[in-house]
Amino acid sequence: MDLNYLLIYFLATTVFSFLIGLEVKAYMAKFHENDDKIFLGTTRTYTFIGIVGFIFYKIEPQNFSIYIVGFLAITLLYAMFFNRLLEDKKSSIVLYLVAMIVYSFGSLINLFPFWLVSLIFVIIIFLLNAKNRLLSFNLKINIYELETLGKIILLSAVVLPLLPKDTTIPYIGISLYKIWLTVVVISTISYISYLIQKYLFPSKGMLLTGILGGLYSSTATTVVLSKKSQGIENSHIFTASVVGATLMMYLRLTVIAAIFNMEVFKIVLYPFLAFAVICLIVVFVYYKKASNCSSSIELSDSNPLELGTAFLFAFLFIVTMMITNFVVDNFGATGLNVLSLIIGFTDIDPFVLSLLAGKYNIDTGAVASAVIIASGSNNILKAVYTIWFGKQKAISGFVFLALLGILTIVVGLFL
Repeated sequence: MDLNYLLIYFLATTVFSFLIGLEVKAYMAKFHENDDKIFLGTTRTYTFIGIVGFIFYKIEPQNFSIYIVGFLAITLLYAMFFNRLLEDKKSSIVLYLVAMIVYSFGSLINLFPFWLVSLIFVIIIFLLNAKNRLLSFNLKINIYELETLGKIILLSAVVLPLLPKDTTIPYIGISLYKIWLTVVVISTISYISYLIQKYLFPSKGMLLTGILGGLYSSTATTVVLSKKSQGIENSHIFTASVVGATLMMYLRLTVIAAIFNMEVFKIVLYPFLAFAVICLIVVFVYYKKASNCSSSIELSDSNPLELGTAFLFAFLFIVTMMITNFVVDNFGATGLNVLSLIIGFTDIDPFVLSLLAGKYNIDTGAVASAVIIASGSNNILKAVYTIWFGKQKAISGFVFLALLGILTIVVGLFL
């Protein structure tokens, strides 16, 4: 190895180890000020641990024999120290974990890019400083949700790479890999919105409910808001909320188009952004009209990563793709427009994904038109929901959503 690199790696290891030693000292002074007698070393100790790790790795970098001996020696030393901790009814192994990471700096900085060691260093500093915030960040997380997340990660990280990418399913023209990939992407987008709604903003007002809910399902959010509208005094905030949910629908569809079909994305980008701006103006105007409304609206506690939901979406995706293939082959672009108008009165996500991910005997413009028309008819469905459940307080929301739906359909037809 070049002398310059050897010197840089050694100095970097020493500096990182020294700084973490300082941070550990500050950590102990802040959170364990009465535990001086059971303090595992000083700043110099951690610096020496980093230097020893670097030296032991460089002596025998092939089999790591000396490096492993050093690791075991430090572990034995900490075992003796930990026995003293247990006598004082303390069981934290944070100092040991930090010491082991510092010991690994010497090998990491030689084996991996420099950014990895830097990132690990920053994370350690952050975690040592974040003890109070982490302890006070009391999330009432449902264990079942973590189990569900684990299942979907398993299916995504293990099953997805095993699915065939080139073998297409008859009558659909798409591989199993791409089908499950669409499920993973749409579920991930929905799950992020779900986590934000439930944990970051557990007590949210009606407008924020509409905006966050629109990331997941603008239709379901509109239904919930419409049913809850009877419990508020001001209808302006309700109008801003349901229009805000539709605003997020346009943005969500734009992102999905960018992920799965860049050609369609280039076509729908400007119409969807224009509709989003119109929604934003309406939201702003009606929010300013509304008085301070402290109504807290709770959406249904349904994890979008439940396996049943994921498999149902995959089933609907395949069915809508088969229907779309049949309609396109027999009725062309005109039939697809009619189908888009009809399916817009249901859940449009499987249909839109089938349009973006599939291959049909029509041009890209016809596919983009179908996506826009489906979003427009879906707006009309939401307008019906608002007036049905919201009664008199939903008149303004009904008018705006209906007009927006008609305008969107017109743009889709004449695009």
